[in-house]
Amino acid sequence: MSPKLKDEIKQSKPFPNLEAEVYVSLLRTADALSRGAEKILNLAGLSPPQYNVLRILRGAGESGLCCREVAERMITRDPDITRLVDRLERRGLLARSRDSKDRRVITVRITPAGRKVLKDLDEPLTEHQRNLLSHMEEGDLRKLLELLEAARET
Repeated sequence: MSPKLKDEIKQSKPFPNLEAEVYVSLLRTADALSRGAEKILNLAGLSPPQYNVLRILRGAGESGLCCREVAERMITRDPDITRLVDRLERRGLLARSRDSKDRRVITVRITPAGRKVLKDLDEPLTEHQRNLLSHMEEGDLRKLLELLEAARET
């Protein structure tokens, strides 16, 4: 067992296998990396899933996306995308419209106010990410990225 992980989680018993230890280490790392970003997002009144929705819609451009497509692109799955869209729409950060050909299809688009919120967050979040990972060499970061992608291949 990694002595550092063992100390961090105050665990004395060994993990049942290496996969379990790696899994806990990944969860611990994700939590540590996301904590600071959550503080930055909270200042803008956004949760991480709300921020993710806005980023997805900014990337989609003027055409927007239907709610199902937004849900498919989320970093973390949220079963209630409608609730997220409702909250962002109430704040004027996105707008939705019904498709004229199929009224069941609702398209969601980011508004100028939503773009401004993201623009204001871009620099602080980028700086936060750099501060967290700048101690690692580029080659190590690329290797870590490859390993994480491989871990998601199931």
